[in-house]
Amino acid sequence: MGMLHLVRHGQARFGSDDYDRLSELGTRQCEALGRWYAARGQGFAAVLCGTLTRHRQSLAALAEGHGALPAALEFPSLNEYDSDALVRAALQAWPPAEPLPDPHTPEGYRAHFRLLRRALAAWTAGELQPPGMPRHADWLAGIGAALDLARTLAAERGGGDVLLVSSGGPISTATAHVMGAPGDAWVELNLRLRNSALTEFSFNPRRHVLHSFNTLPHLLAPDRADWITYT
Repeated sequence: MGMLHLVRHGQARFGSDDYDRLSELGTRQCEALGRWYAARGQGFAAVLCGTLTRHRQSLAALAEGHGALPAALEFPSLNEYDSDALVRAALQAWPPAEPLPDPHTPEGYRAHFRLLRRALAAWTAGELQPPGMPRHADWLAGIGAALDLARTLAAERGGGDVLLVSSGGPISTATAHVMGAPGDAWVELNLRLRNSALTEFSFNPRRHVLHSFNTLPHLLAPDRADWITYT
C-alpha cells in the first residue's frame, strides 16, 4: 500500500504570449509545497512528471523546497489537453453571433471558460475532435497507463509513495476515473483545481482509491491567502 501524490503545476502565465511558463508566484507556490513535504519527512520512491515546461519548472521548484527528490521519469500522457485547439474547434462548430470579448477582461475571461467547458464536454462525448488532438478515449487510456506505472515503480522500488506533477486536465480525469464518475464529470473537477494543489490516491497492486482532492496544505497560513490561484 502506498500513496500517489498528484500535484497540479504552479500558476502559469495565463493571458501571456507563452502560457507554458511559471509565474514568479507559481514558483513560490511549488517551493512552499516542497518545504511542507520536507518538514514532515515525506520521501518518495519515484517521481513522474509531464513534459511541458510548466511541469518541469514546477517540479524543479518543488525539488528546491524539498531538497531530496529522486530523478523524475517524464511521461507525455501527463500533459494537458490543448485548450486553444478546443476553443478554435468550438468556435468553428458553434460560431458566435458576436465576436468574443477581450479575454483579458473579466467578461472575456468568463466567456472563454464557458466556451472551453462546452468544448471539453463535446470532446469527451466524441462530438468534437480538434485537429492535432487525440480522441478523448485515447487520452484517458494514456492517463490510466501513468497510474499503472506509478504502482509498478513503487513495487519495483520496495514500496513507498510516488509523486506525480501534471496539469488540471489529467489530474481531474484520473480522479473521475478512480471514482467511477460518469462521462464528463471530470470537466467540472478540472475547472475547480487550484494551482499547486495536492490530490492523493492510496493504492495497492490492484487499484487506486481517492484519499483527498484539490488541497493546499502548504498555503494555509493567513499571509498566503493571496497565493491561492486557479489559472
